[in-house]
Amino acid sequence: MLNLRLRQPGLSLAVGLLLALPPAANALEYRSTGRATLLYDAPSTAAGKVAIAGSGLPLEVVVDTDAWVKVRDHSGRLAWIEKSALGGAKTVMVKAETSAIRQQPRAEAEVVFRAARGVLLEVTGEADSTGWLPVKHADGLAGWLPAHEAWGR
Repeated sequence: MLNLRLRQPGLSLAVGLLLALPPAANALEYRSTGRATLLYDAPSTAAGKVAIAGSGLPLEVVVDTDAWVKVRDHSGRLAWIEKSALGGAKTVMVKAETSAIRQQPRAEAEVVFRAARGVLLEVTGEADSTGWLPVKHADGLAGWLPAHEAWGR
C-alpha cells in the first residue's frame, strides 16, 4: 500500500482547493438562435440594442447566466442575448468565399451544391474523424462540408 504524507499543511489545503475547482473549458461552445431576436450591450432589455440576430444564427457563448448569455458573433462583436432566444437547431455559417458541399466526406466526392460565405447550414450530426461535417441547407439539400470552412461548430 502506498502511504503519502504532505509535510506542509498549507500544501494539502492548496491541493484540496485545486481539486475542488471545476475543470477548465477546453472547447468553445456555440448555440444557435431559435428565433429572430435583439442583441443588447448589457444583460437587460433596458440596455442599448446593438443588433438583430436572425433565426438560426450560430453564436459563441462567452458568459452564461440564468437568464442572459454573452455571445460573440462571426464578426467578433460581443453582445448579450436573452437565454430564451437560444435553442434552435444547431447551425453553422459558411466562412469560406464558396464551399462545396459534397455527397460523401471526401474531397473527390461529387458536389451536391455550393454555398457562399454567410450561408447558414443546419448541422445534422457529428463531424467525422477526417474533418467533414454533415449539413443540410434550408431547401433540403444535404451533404458534407469541410469543418474548417464552417463558423459556429
